[in-house]
Amino acid sequence: MINIVLVEPEIPQNTGNIVRTCVATGSALHLIRPLGFDTSDKMLKRAGLDYWHDASITYYDSFDELQQKYPDGKFYYFTTKADRVYSDQQFEDNCFLVFGKESRGLPEPLIEKNYSNALRVPMIGQTRSLNLSNTVAIAVYEALRQHNFESMNIHGHLTGRKD
Repeated sequence: MINIVLVEPEIPQNTGNIVRTCVATGSALHLIRPLGFDTSDKMLKRAGLDYWHDASITYYDSFDELQQKYPDGKFYYFTTKADRVYSDQQFEDNCFLVFGKESRGLPEPLIEKNYSNALRVPMIGQTRSLNLSNTVAIAVYEALRQHNFESMNIHGHLTGRKD
């Protein structure tokens, strides 16, 4: 299983989309307060569709609280300030993929303290960042790909196809 950590997310639609990604991939979601929205927010629920009842979501009052709960956890910090590319990292099962708030990303002291585990998604030109829910999807699917999409349905089929 992959653990997705959102540190102080601000936009309900992004978090709703990430809930849907978590359910589709069997990932757990960890939300660090303060949140920029109410968890009963209509936009949050709409983006997550009817997946809320299947989601594994845990709330924390601080990032330190999460780390204390998982002292042996392997954490990877996604930031545009990293030098290492996410696809060069071998992700362990049960690792934590950590993402910052939409407006500012992760706090610089957190990145500096954990720079050896800081990763980036490459972009061209002066692009500041990708959408948070897109970045989460890129990262979680890379981690799952490295584990051969274990326990996932990797074969599709067309209705009515006869072969």
